[in-house]
Amino acid sequence: MGKILYNGVVRDMTVDEQKAYDAQMAVFDAERPSRKLSQIKRIRLEKLESTDYMANSDVTMPDYIKTWRQTLRDLPQNNTTESQYDTLLAKDADGNLTNSVWTQPKE
Repeated sequence: MGKILYNGVVRDMTVDEQKAYDAQMAVFDAERPSRKLSQIKRIRLEKLESTDYMANSDVTMPDYIKTWRQTLRDLPQNNTTESQYDTLLAKDADGNLTNSVWTQPKE
């Protein structure tokens, strides 16, 4: 059986506690992909908002930015597995996203 930490004391879980823990972990595991997708969508929105000003009528949006923005908008339908989500959310030792899709292109 598993161990439980309660008020600073580690002890074995009862059968009922183990069942409750296992059920809770199953829900957590089932929801993990949707939480990752939500995180991807949040990051995507931040990146899109950072270039929204280029869509104003007095600014001409470069084609490479249009292409990048479309790539960002297409992320959910082009990445549908948890392993693809993990690739998009990979970070370096400093906590920076490493996937090139997040980097705004330069001319």
